Amino acid sequence: MEYMFQAGFLGTKAPLFMDMVTLIVAFLPLLVYVAIIFARKGMYKLHTLLQNLLFIFAVIVIAYFELGVRVGGGFEAFMSESNVPYTYALVVLILHIIIAIVMLYYWSVTIFTGNYNFVKKRLPGNASRGHKLLAAKTFLGIIFTSFSGIWVYLLLFVF
Repeated sequence: MEYMFQAGFLGTKAPLFMDMVTLIVAFLPLLVYVAIIFARKGMYKLHTLLQNLLFIFAVIVIAYFELGVRVGGGFEAFMSESNVPYTYALVVLILHIIIAIVMLYYWSVTIFTGNYNFVKKRLPGNASRGHKLLAAKTFLGIIFTSFSGIWVYLLLFVF
């Protein structure tokens, strides 16, 4: 567990686990977009597989992140070395958490209903329109979560 708190590789004040999570969060929208392209090209099985793997991987990363934050002393401990006003950073963090929770909810619903409808042969097909709408909201949420997570990282470990 000590390895998590070694110096990170991005050249900031962040510990290793925070650099790893931030890098994953930064690339997540790109990886999800690749999965979307597979669906657009009619490669539905590959789209389904990749989306499921990305979702599972993201949940594991979230758990790893939460463990690191809790063991590392929480927001207060990470905020102690920041030059950013506490209230500002806290507001940004709360905004990020709200966005991330909403995104995770939408992504969960998209994954579970998508899998169900794919097995029931409703995707592609009758359920496609609803799936695409929910997926678009999810993708926007992933983008907003990524940007707000990077923003929190910058506030805590760069500025």
